[in-house]
Amino acid sequence: MAETKTAQAVDTGQKELESFGYKQELRRGMGLWDVVLYGVLFMVVIAPQSIFGGIQLNSHGMTPLVYIIGFVAILFTAMSYMRMSKRFPIAGSVYSYVQRGINPHVGFIAGWLILLDYILVPGLLIVMVMNWGTALIPNSPAWLWGIVFIAFNTFVNIRGIHLNRGMDWIIFIIEVVALIAFIALGCNFLANGGADGFTIAPLYQEGEVTPQFIASGISLAALSFLGFDGMSTLAEETREPEKNIGKGIIIALCFIIVVFVAQTYIAAAVQPDWANTDPDMGFFDSVMIVGGQGLYIFMLVVNIIAIGIANIMNAQLASSRLLYSMGRDGVIPRVFGKVHPKYQTPWFASLFLGVVTLCLALPLMDRMNDLAEFVNFGALSSFVMLNFATFLFFFVREGKRKTFGDWVKYLICPWIGIIILVYVFTGFQTPTYIVGVCWLVVGLIIGAVKSKGYKEVPEAFKHLEV
Repeated sequence: MAETKTAQAVDTGQKELESFGYKQELRRGMGLWDVVLYGVLFMVVIAPQSIFGGIQLNSHGMTPLVYIIGFVAILFTAMSYMRMSKRFPIAGSVYSYVQRGINPHVGFIAGWLILLDYILVPGLLIVMVMNWGTALIPNSPAWLWGIVFIAFNTFVNIRGIHLNRGMDWIIFIIEVVALIAFIALGCNFLANGGADGFTIAPLYQEGEVTPQFIASGISLAALSFLGFDGMSTLAEETREPEKNIGKGIIIALCFIIVVFVAQTYIAAAVQPDWANTDPDMGFFDSVMIVGGQGLYIFMLVVNIIAIGIANIMNAQLASSRLLYSMGRDGVIPRVFGKVHPKYQTPWFASLFLGVVTLCLALPLMDRMNDLAEFVNFGALSSFVMLNFATFLFFFVREGKRKTFGDWVKYLICPWIGIIILVYVFTGFQTPTYIVGVCWLVVGLIIGAVKSKGYKEVPEAFKHLEV
């Protein structure tokens, strides 16, 4: 019976995909909880641990509040993703949505901008792994850590989503066990009079929460929530994607904010002297205080596994699906749209990303902050376009403005998302603007060449009303 329902769901998904001008080439087998798990691991259950020290210093000890602010800010964009994924359940994420919400040419630019995020994220993550690896095993070559993890993740992604899913469940359990151990030991430490005990200080300090603080908080936290958008790239590998992608995004984000706040609250409360927090190893210092050397080493190993395998693997998976979608449309070389005949995966895109990640990571080990800003530039600029596409498609074109709910969903929420993102945009450093604008110019040139002066649209659009 269950197999029959699965087969029916796959068949329905295939027919729906054909209505958008595409063939079912990728293997469709993921359910709602597979999508949620993917999103949770892409955002990483223990993500705050790697950047806790820096946020703690910038937020004057209010790291949990920073994450709450970031969650509220990003939720408006997440709702736009939910609306568009329901209407257009196809791979390609913001590239596909803006294509149909505005037009194919603007869609290409949106896809090109988010590529800056998707291509750089694995490199940023592998830099973290290389730094932790050399901290765990002193004098070990950083490049070896990079090669081993990139090669393994590329292999798994080429083999297929089923192998990826199995790895995800194993790593998720490991992360949760480690997190529960830290929170339990931290609560015991605070309950027995450690530091200042349970205090409201990590969540709110009178006179410290200003508009500048809020803007900075959103900017700092945004990177940790990047990954929810990647869930939409799995639409062509998910059963009933019009339901499961949007629902999965919201569930994953709600779970993530709870665990982010829980672990950062404990870490901040354990070290109330936030001004002396180590920017690189601040979280692990809190781990050492509550659990000693054993928990410290265990948590460091878990971070290497979680970031080095699950996070990078899922980041490369999302990136390869975006490249596949763009290659399939012919807006970038069509070789990126090639699918493995046996594993039904975009093997060339996966292999390409592995090579690029390695080439970026090795020379940029000491430029992690710059990489993070470049990632944010690509993501946030494409998110602005997505929110506008949601407003334009539903509110303007389809006339969904008959009820108060319509006005909230298709006008108010997208524009709040745009305003928040533009506000954050003003906080980037000058080199980020330079790199971002140069990347945009290159995209405009490529788009002009591929579309013959923005006159031709991809094949899938030629016989469709968009």
